[in-house]
Amino acid sequence: MGQVLVQPPAGEPVSLAEAKVQLRVVNSDDDQLIASLITAARRVVEARTGLCLIAQDWLCFRDQWPEDGVIELPVAPLRAVEEIGVFGEDDTKAVIDPAHYIVDPASRPPRVLLRSSRVWPRPGRGVNGIGIRAEAGFGTSPQDVPQPLRQAILLLVAHFFAQRGEEAGSGMPVSLGALLEPYRMVRL
Repeated sequence: MGQVLVQPPAGEPVSLAEAKVQLRVVNSDDDQLIASLITAARRVVEARTGLCLIAQDWLCFRDQWPEDGVIELPVAPLRAVEEIGVFGEDDTKAVIDPAHYIVDPASRPPRVLLRSSRVWPRPGRGVNGIGIRAEAGFGTSPQDVPQPLRQAILLLVAHFFAQRGEEAGSGMPVSLGALLEPYRMVRL
């Protein structure tokens, strides 16, 4: 399943002021650099945990419906499925009535399940014939993000700030794994 970020987070889980306190930086000379390091650190945390931290909208594509009628979404934690559409041969989109499916945001990965009395409409195009627009993230505010994940961002910002200009081989901070491990998805 492919996915495209439609609406990025409106803000970051860690403020510039919080990062500057962590770095013990008092002037504004490096504000632009620190702000970009916050974004980079958030993306690392999201990639390593498979979680979206601050609310963001995604468009997830599938070619066909799964045989069992259960669609696993690649974005978590799921806040809402805003729309499921099926594209015809002429690329027109038909929106599926939400009464035809059940959204399970509590599972990881989150799922959309076809109700037993319903049938998914067949997509008219063979590639990306199904589009699911979903909102994922812990919330809209930095305080909605679990503190260990916010701490991981601060740790990475400090690491990136200290290692700027360094060649490869400096690795990641050892304590990063301990902060992220409880949030990583384990598949059996």
